[in-house]
Amino acid sequence: MKDLRILFTLVKRNIKLYFKDKGVFFLSLITPLILLVLFISFLGNVYKSTLVGILGEYSVSDKLLNAFSGGWLLSSILGVCCITIAFCSNIQVYDKISGSELDLNSTPTSKKTIFLSYFIANLFTTLIVCFTAMAVGFIYLAIIGWYLSFADVLLIILDVILCTLFGSLLASILMSFISSQGGLSTVSTLVSSLYGFLCGAYMPLSQLSKGIKNVVMFIPGTYGVVLLRNHYMGGVIDEISKTVPSELVEVMRDSFDGNAYFFNNKVEIYQMYLILGASIVVLLGVYVSIAMLRNKKKENKSEN
Repeated sequence: MKDLRILFTLVKRNIKLYFKDKGVFFLSLITPLILLVLFISFLGNVYKSTLVGILGEYSVSDKLLNAFSGGWLLSSILGVCCITIAFCSNIQVYDKISGSELDLNSTPTSKKTIFLSYFIANLFTTLIVCFTAMAVGFIYLAIIGWYLSFADVLLIILDVILCTLFGSLLASILMSFISSQGGLSTVSTLVSSLYGFLCGAYMPLSQLSKGIKNVVMFIPGTYGVVLLRNHYMGGVIDEISKTVPSELVEVMRDSFDGNAYFFNNKVEIYQMYLILGASIVVLLGVYVSIAMLRNKKKENKSEN
């Protein structure tokens, strides 16, 4: 019971530190903001023009076009946020830089409790930001064109939770080995700049070369983005399919990452969930192992 109280106190402390530091908070939002600016500037019109070109002689309403492009934007933003926020909101590195980690380690609190508090706090801060973005996105879709079912909304929430779990575990593992401002800046910059391209947030994966596309499909987070695509744009695509041949609908899904292919083999929705879930379990095992090793080292030092 005492350990749980300590864990709760540390988690609350880490969450407060993240939201208190406006610089860190803004840094974590840079990539989603860049994506939003790009979309407003020209990506929105590009997506609409591409969709119109695919449909050819079959015309659709502006409401459907706006809802389709809006679903693409929101799935991209959330897909990116689940990873970039997790990397930028990890308080453990900041504690190492400031020396606070040494103070925490000097207390009777076990290393695994401290280690776990960083992960839980990172998970909650990332979820708070992502759920806020998701809520704003739902309001945006309600204004421009709402085609989501209740099941779609629940599945989007599930997708965000799974993607955030994956992102938080990956960030917590990598950040546990970083102890300098330079290392933090390097990793954060790489993740912020590269992940948007790797997950297909800036451009559809279908537009990448075959080699790069095959490499990208080894990244579990990519399947999380494709799941978000399906659930944000599924209702719009179903509406369009009422007046458009199934062949064109399939081309549309392929062009806008509604379908995912691993070396030309189509990956089904349930398989995407299995891949994402399995990667979370593996990362959790790695993180727990690191926490146990760090705790053992601390106990050995205390005995000596």
